[in-house]
Parts: sequence; structure tokens; C-alpha cells
Amino acid sequence: MNIEEVRNYCLSFKGAEEKMPFDDSALVFSVKDKMFCLTDIYSFDFINVKCDPDEAIELRAQYEDVTPGYHMNKKHWNSINPQGTISDSLIKEWIKNSYDLVVSKLSKKRQKELQEE
Repeated sequence: MNIEEVRNYCLSFKGAEEKMPFDDSALVFSVKDKMFCLTDIYSFDFINVKCDPDEAIELRAQYEDVTPGYHMNKKHWNSINPQGTISDSLIKEWIKNSYDLVVSKLSKKRQKELQEE
């Protein structure tokens, strides 16, 4: 999976936006100003996704290319090596799960705004 595929996939979600709030290399994808995915545009050696804390631990144990979130809260974020052995379909599933998790944590008002977009 390459960075353009990740970018296009993330932006396909309702209300998804891309920003570079930290520096000129960290590309952040968010929904209603809540981050669901992050990657480095130059090295593209990780994709950070939000996870349920229990699932995050399970995925790290199951896949060597999944590690605690790089520069993130290690309890809620995993880093995926996009150049490793994990299939594109599984990476997409985890990105979608991250988006869904973030949306589920939005206030009811923000969720309604998202639905109406």
C-alpha cells in the first residue's frame, strides 16, 4: 500500500479532512477535528490508527508489523508498517475501524452534523 492509496482511502470517509497541524511531514486525517489516522509523508514507514485498547494489544501480539503508536498514546493507538507483511485489505479495515471508533466517540450533536453533510 502506498501513501496515495492511504490518502484516497481516508478521504473517502464522510467528513474526513486532511491537515498537517504538527509539521511539514505529519499528514493527519480527521473527522470533526478528531484524528483517526496519521502518517509521515516522507518516510511513509508507519500508519497510526486508533484502536480499542484491548484490540490494540491483541493486534500487537498477533502481527510483528503492528507496534504501539509512534508518538501517540500507546494505549489507544497502533502503528502499522505499510511496507511489511500486512495485507492492504487488513490495513484498510483497521483504518476504517479507527474512523468508526472516532465517530462513535463524537457527541450526538457532532454525529448528527456528520450525517447531514
